[in-house]
Amino acid sequence: MIVMHPVLEIYAPDGFDLWPVAEIKPFGWLPLSGELSSAEVGAAMMRIARCNDIDPDGDRPPRPAAALDSFLHGLLTFDNLFAAGGLRVTDHSTGVTFLPGCCDGLEDWRDWHQFVDDGSLLGFGHAPVSPIAERFGDTVRLTVNAEQSDSPVIELCVTELRLLLDGAERDLADFLTLATDWSSRHLPRHCAAVTAALAHVLDLPVPAMPPEP
Repeated sequence: MIVMHPVLEIYAPDGFDLWPVAEIKPFGWLPLSGELSSAEVGAAMMRIARCNDIDPDGDRPPRPAAALDSFLHGLLTFDNLFAAGGLRVTDHSTGVTFLPGCCDGLEDWRDWHQFVDDGSLLGFGHAPVSPIAERFGDTVRLTVNAEQSDSPVIELCVTELRLLLDGAERDLADFLTLATDWSSRHLPRHCAAVTAALAHVLDLPVPAMPPEP
């Protein structure tokens, strides 16, 4: 059985205290879906905000002084947002897992659709680990590391990949809905802006805001 999940690369919280976060194994992968606990959503939101927590330059407004506003500043002001991660594919029949590469991000997940449509090689990283996706007619080959001649691979048909992508999109949409509700409770002053930014990162429509308490 082959499964696909949108995943976020997670680092250690390092004393983060702006909101509750789950203790997740550092340098691991957090699958995003509507099934996460509140603390897991908090960990995901921390990671996405931290990916974009870069000092302002150019035309961006200066960083605010307040700790929460400062931490969210990049997420709320960058035009090109980034979230470390991508789509993880696992073949449970062989035990092979195809992971996002160093040049991959959740914001690029729709590149998989373009790959399915036009068949051009899709690369996700560079040496020493270069995951690539190739299409040969109706067959898709996912090579875990193109730098190795004997790299493990996952092969599946184009139709199956389209179905997996549909499932990944549902998981992302469910996570966005869950994160919107989480933001209304933990970041009420920033809920609308954070939700819009998260929808931008995930390349999804902005969901309806939850009613104010």
